[in-house]
Amino acid sequence: MRISNTRLFAAVIGLSVLLANGLTGCQSKGSTSDKTASSDSSSAGKSTNGTAGTAAAAPDPSSIPASKIADAATILARPQVPILCYHQVRDWRASDSKSAKDYIIPVAAFKEQMQMLADSGYHTVLPDQLYAYLTTGAPLPPKPVMLTFDDGDLDQYEVAAPVLEKHGFKGAFFIMTVAIGRRGKQPYMDKTQIKDLADRGHTIGAHTWDHHNVKKYQGEDWKIQLEEPKAKLEAIIGKPVRYFAYPFGLWNKPALPEIQKRGYAAAFTLADKRDDQMPLYTVRRIIAGGQWKATTMYRNMVQSFDDK
Repeated sequence: MRISNTRLFAAVIGLSVLLANGLTGCQSKGSTSDKTASSDSSSAGKSTNGTAGTAAAAPDPSSIPASKIADAATILARPQVPILCYHQVRDWRASDSKSAKDYIIPVAAFKEQMQMLADSGYHTVLPDQLYAYLTTGAPLPPKPVMLTFDDGDLDQYEVAAPVLEKHGFKGAFFIMTVAIGRRGKQPYMDKTQIKDLADRGHTIGAHTWDHHNVKKYQGEDWKIQLEEPKAKLEAIIGKPVRYFAYPFGLWNKPALPEIQKRGYAAAFTLADKRDDQMPLYTVRRIIAGGQWKATTMYRNMVQSFDDK
């Protein structure tokens, strides 16, 4: 990585602060005032997996001709698919602050949420499927939902992934590459574990190098935070990395074409409104609150992605 010693020191210090706080700064709760559509997405197609599970694989986004890709207005008019965002999946520690607990979901609570989705007939979809649906109207199963995980925490591999797979679910894991293989109070997945997730059918996406706010990028930042993490992850999993999740859920209009021209097919924010010209680069998610009961999560998910 071509980076000055001063900048490297600053980045490591910044990372240390994030790690000390359990990366609770990774997200902005944002607004849920965007005009959305039914969480059932009943117009999205028929299930092929029974009452729960994952829909069939979608085509490579690069194989879809430009002439087949819908315009922004059409994409925005399609019913939104509920997308949940998780970070740490572990039991709370005595040192966790009240605000940190919003973003750290206890294991039993996570299992309860996944069981609720399965029992309610939800089917997980992956980013390639969502992209095909948004751009071409390709069918999705009834009651689609996307499960996403930011940062690359080890507990996502050891705890969350087995729970997903118990229900036939798949997830999208957005990796912060500076932390790959780190151990300590908050350990992170190593290269072997990241590749294993990809080999098991989960999606691996990029979450920058060191969690630097996209709104502050200039100069070499685009290369360091977008290009190099993409290339590193592709080398690890042996597959294209097409999707990006914004640190803190923050973005601005100038960033969108920069992300697009670096080979990403779509990018994921949090609860803010979508951009009216490049909606594929402002796909909405909501945080699945660590202090929510499964019923609370379900209600908030439906309300956030339902008609306003």
